[in-house]
Amino acid sequence: MIAKTPDPDSLLERALADALERAEEGDEIALRLLDAAYEQFCRMGIRRSTMEDVARRAGVSRITAYRRFATKDALVEQVVRREFRRYFDQFLLDIQHAETAADRVVLGFASALRAIRHNPLIGGLMTVEPDVLVPSMVSDGGNTLATVRRFVAGQLRREQHAGNVSADVDVELVAELMTRVCSSFLITPSQVVDLDDDEQVREVARRFLVPMLRPRPDR
Repeated sequence: MIAKTPDPDSLLERALADALERAEEGDEIALRLLDAAYEQFCRMGIRRSTMEDVARRAGVSRITAYRRFATKDALVEQVVRREFRRYFDQFLLDIQHAETAADRVVLGFASALRAIRHNPLIGGLMTVEPDVLVPSMVSDGGNTLATVRRFVAGQLRREQHAGNVSADVDVELVAELMTRVCSSFLITPSQVVDLDDDEQVREVARRFLVPMLRPRPDR
């Protein structure tokens, strides 16, 4: 969940390539449809929006829309993943001035919860249509969570290579746990941790996530 400076040969790009390349690679119409779908879903929600609504907003025919996205579910999935990509970009900005790997974990965890919960599309839909959005995040064969996990693992690996995290740390497992903790807070509201209180969120990260960066006691 950590990186001091983003590099152009980004882990982010590699991690998200499988999710985004079909929809964004030089396809102006697909981009128009994604933009239109984002606006439509923010205004009306997913359940009340149709492919025809999105096509009309994008200024293309319904047939053209279906040629780019075979189903409404496929369109929803791509829109949601694009919002995660935007979050990743913001995440890297939020942590770039942190001094230590531990600080980057703390800031990154708080950034993740804040950015996704306050995202006009994802945060709004988690509140009003969780039964529509959540399955697209957790019941897609694990692809969305796996994308996030790969990003987090890549950042942890960079910290290892820089000597900031012990080589003993299993970065894949740590990334899996960090991603699942974050997604659990996002999907199921907490009655213990106030997710709108950044200091509380950071304290959770200090107490329970940062220790995962330490070498195993038996080593």
